[in-house]
Formats: sequence, C-alpha cells, structure tokens
Amino acid sequence: MSLCDGVAISLETSAASSESQRQSAGPVVAVGVAAALVLVALWWSMRGRDSRLVVYCAHDAVFAEEILRDFERRTGIPLDIRFDTEATKSLGLVNLIRRERNHPRCDVFWNNELLGTVELAQEGLLEPYQGSGWSRLPERFRDPDGYWVGFGARLRVWIVNTTALPADEEAILTAFDLETGRGAIAMPMFGTTLTHYAALHRAWGLDRLRDWHREVRRRGLREVAGNAHVKDLVASGHCDFGWTDTDDVFVALDAHAPVDLLPIRIDGKTLAIPNTAAIVRGTRQRAAAERLIDFLASAETELALARSRARQIPLGAVDEARLPTEVRRLQTWAEDSLDLRELVADRRAVLTWLRAEYVP
Repeated sequence: MSLCDGVAISLETSAASSESQRQSAGPVVAVGVAAALVLVALWWSMRGRDSRLVVYCAHDAVFAEEILRDFERRTGIPLDIRFDTEATKSLGLVNLIRRERNHPRCDVFWNNELLGTVELAQEGLLEPYQGSGWSRLPERFRDPDGYWVGFGARLRVWIVNTTALPADEEAILTAFDLETGRGAIAMPMFGTTLTHYAALHRAWGLDRLRDWHREVRRRGLREVAGNAHVKDLVASGHCDFGWTDTDDVFVALDAHAPVDLLPIRIDGKTLAIPNTAAIVRGTRQRAAAERLIDFLASAETELALARSRARQIPLGAVDEARLPTEVRRLQTWAEDSLDLRELVADRRAVLTWLRAEYVP
C-alpha cells in the first residue's frame, strides 16, 4: 500500500468517526433543547401564576365572579379564582386551606359564612389587617384584631310554595310537625345549614338536637346536597317548604316561581350570616391582598351585592336610597340576629356528632 493510499484511508476513517459522533450527539442535543424549552415554559407559567392573586371563594360563582372581575378591571391585579362546590359549601375550602398550611396557595379567602373563618383565625392560618373596609363595619361583624371582616349577609329563611301553604309562620310550623315529609333541608354537615345547626345546639343542647334530627329524618324530611336544591324542590312543588338562604329564594322569585319567604327564628333571634374576607397566612401578595379585602368590605361592594340577584344585606353604612325595597325588608329582620361569633364551640360539637352520624 502506498503512502497516498494510507493517507486516504486515514482521512476516510476520521471523517466516518466524526460523522458517527455527530449522529450520536444529535439525539442528546435534541433532548437537551427540549428539556430546556420545558423548563422555560414552566418558569414562565410559574412566573405568570406568581403574579396572580389567588382567591378561594365559597360564595356562589354566579354572584361573586362579577364582583371579583370588577376588582381586576379597576386595579389591573389579575386573579386566580377557585370556587367551592354546592355540596361542600365553605367547609371544602376551609379544609383545603388547612391542608395547605405548610405551602399555602391561597392569598385571600372569601367565605360565604363566618364560623369556618373564625376557626381558621384561631388556628393561626390568617393574617391580620385593619384597613378601610374593616374600619367601616360594625364591631360584631369583624374580628377585633383584623383577622377577618364580614360583609353582605344572607338570612336563613323558610321558603314556602304558596300554592300549598300560606306564607305564615304558624302554618309553616304546623306543616313541619304534621307533614314533615313535605319539607327539605340541605345536608347539615356543610355551609349555612351547619351554622343553623350550631345555633340550634346553642339553644337546645346536643341531646335534644340529636333526638330532633333523628325524628324528622324518620318522618321523611328530605336531605339534599345544598340550599339551591331545596329551593328547586319547593319552587317545583315537589316539596311544600324548606330551609334555605335568602339569595336562593330570590333566584326562584326572579324566575316567577310560586314561592315566598319568612325568617327562621331561634329563641326569637334570626340568623344573618355574613360573607367574610380574610388574608391567608403566608401570602406573597400582601399589598394586593389588602386591596381586595378593602374592596370586598367597601360600601360600593355591599351595594352591588344588595342590588344583585342575591339581594344581600349591607352590614355597614350605605346609601339607603339605592337599596332595593326587598333588601330593606331583610334589614329589619337582620337587626334581630344572633351574634354568630358565639357559636364556634357549638359548630365544632355539631360537626363531630354529624360525622359520627353520617360516616360509618
């Protein structure tokens, strides 16, 4: 073999080796580029998520979302909203905040009742803030240290199908005793029905409440997933009466259903259940969270809720001339309401009992 032939063979071998290395490196490079792109996408996604204020909202989306989107438009602060389900109203999100205590995702909790929020404050899962919204609300509807503030209340009421019964308290109570199977309530382990049971526990004690509960179930009282289901049963005539909240009754009235409402009274007191707003401990969006708390607890938001289909009751001072007539009627009833802050221990006792009652 000549020197030239040897050089040629050597060059061909070297070229083949280089081509083989390039072919081997190709998939590795491609995988590396793909991984880098995924990391960039994740970083961008997390960056976008971190810029949003995360709101857990137990109030019905049909009423709450418009309020929250209005805040977005006015402030330019983007929101990431998580709503609760009808079946686990308020309790589901309260428990989620508990589970996330070491790695909180939520910045602001808009609860549609009070007692779960009070428990979160007692467990050290909320941060205090005494802003303009907190300052304008009456003392009984706010935490003294600013851990939560109440606004826009609903009343617990009887909903009555007026083709079956007159909207008269004596007639309803008689029907409840004699025709219990024609009535409906939401499952009492959740939402405002749980608060209702806590008030009964305070008035009656556990033994009487447990006996009463078992007796009305034996007599056929219907238990359904939520207050909206109670409203549907009564509005359609499948039930004659039930327990629900004022916002659900107004949905039926706006649909021209044959229903009316009367306040439920326990030892002469009504149940006015406020929304509550609170900052969750560990928020990384403190300034934005404070702005949302002040917005929710403002006179403007209370008026918006009063004038919405929910007809919620303002708890602070507002322009009375701008209130719908039906909300003024509710205000009169709400003036006689219980101080729900006293019911935290009762709620815990009721929930412990009901879990044993319903969960084998």
